[in-house]
Amino acid sequence: MSIEDIPSPGAGFNFAQYLINRNGERGTKLAYIDDYGTLTYDQLFERVRRLASGLRSLGLKREERVLLLMHDCNDWPVSFLGAMYAGLVPVAVNTLLTADDYAYMLEHSRAQVALVSGALLPTLTAAMTKSDHEVNKVIVSHPAAPLHPSEIAFESFLQMHTPASKPAPTCGDDHGFWLYSSGSTGRPKGTVHTHANPYWTAELYGSRCLGIREADICFSAAKLFFAYGLGNGLSFPLSVGATTLLMAERPTPAAVFKRWTEQKPTVFFGAPTGFAGMLAAADLPSKEQVALRLASSAGEALPADIGERFTAHFGVEIIDGIGSTEMLHIFLSNLPGKVRYGTTGWPVAGYEVELRDEQGLPAADGEAGDLYIKGPSAATMYWNNREKTRDTFQGGWTKSGDKYIRNPDGTYTYAGRSDDMLKVSGIYVSPFEVEATLVQHPAVLEAAVIGKTDQDGLVKTKAFVVLKETQHATEEELKAFVKDRLAPYKYPRFIEFTKELPKTATGKIQRFKLREQENKA
Repeated sequence: MSIEDIPSPGAGFNFAQYLINRNGERGTKLAYIDDYGTLTYDQLFERVRRLASGLRSLGLKREERVLLLMHDCNDWPVSFLGAMYAGLVPVAVNTLLTADDYAYMLEHSRAQVALVSGALLPTLTAAMTKSDHEVNKVIVSHPAAPLHPSEIAFESFLQMHTPASKPAPTCGDDHGFWLYSSGSTGRPKGTVHTHANPYWTAELYGSRCLGIREADICFSAAKLFFAYGLGNGLSFPLSVGATTLLMAERPTPAAVFKRWTEQKPTVFFGAPTGFAGMLAAADLPSKEQVALRLASSAGEALPADIGERFTAHFGVEIIDGIGSTEMLHIFLSNLPGKVRYGTTGWPVAGYEVELRDEQGLPAADGEAGDLYIKGPSAATMYWNNREKTRDTFQGGWTKSGDKYIRNPDGTYTYAGRSDDMLKVSGIYVSPFEVEATLVQHPAVLEAAVIGKTDQDGLVKTKAFVVLKETQHATEEELKAFVKDRLAPYKYPRFIEFTKELPKTATGKIQRFKLREQENKA
């Protein structure tokens, strides 16, 4: 079946109502399991419609924004879908940020209502005192302390209202929700997505590529506020009637293993850093202790060594792909049963990709080029940021900011961010390639590579290396290790051992901070 055979959401399409229609026969089946309890499909959608009714009672108008600052729990999908059902726009934000960040997001989004976890309420309260924008109502999930008169418990708010009988008459192109970019440089950008966009990612990637099915129990280390996590934990499983396991705490190896062995998810969604940490853990479960049939990875390119070791241990493939906040989910991916570790696979059916050189012309096979994507799930804009919008969304194409190399077999290999590529002795060097080689050393947990200007003013590679606990390696040992595996000019001329690497809240290495640190030295 081609993309032309999939009905295109148009007039009369509301994503929340679409999911309700898809699951009409699954009333008593479990939709969600969180740290507090469970929700059946009937319970989920009744609560969605109750929340929609409640939000409407507050006088909110179509397309006004609602801040969603909540740890992963059953109230999260109720909040997200309830706002969409009402024709409002949930603004799902990272739970790991500061009060200053939230103050900016409140002002930028002009959110009229906030839905917040009790544990995060003090931070939101501090943000509201810093912001000139006034929030009309704060609805608190699982309050941790007595509430102020302007605040109300989520459960109480639901029970005060009868379920809405009809969804807002939205269409596929209406604004559905916002996600903020990770903000690896500068202020986060409010990325505007439509009601149709999660429909497309669920159909093209969740269903047709990964093959998520009703019998699956899905568990994502990436939280719901991430574009990756939103597909993994909401649009993918709900579109096929699967069950989703939610976890509020950080996805440490111990926390993940506990869910794997006790609640037996069949599909796990993670990131390379997480997979590396799990494989290095002393209490890694055996294949017989888990029920995994499939694993997914995104966020950064997956080193081949990690994928191969995971598959050798569990007999399960890691399907590595690349997506973005701007495209909502993965558009370039390996395929179940057709995995090429060390590559990011092939374009997902329904998406086109192009590699362009510095002049904007097609890059030749084997040469690094800037990655552009065309597909139906692209965001419409960055809110109130015309300059960045025009730079990123170019006609039907979206500029990813990543560099890739197209291989003879049609797969694509990650070559770093566009601003991270290094030119050493007149030749481009991919920091990721050097990093991926370093982490193959048995003592290395993580590595990040940047350019360092030497005494002659020439750029050379420098690696920041985090060693595994109880492990040891010397600088010369690691240099020789890389030289044995890559072209000699690619080995890091400088190595600095460090206890941790700077990362965004999404777990991506912030190489620009390492560059800033180096420039100050």
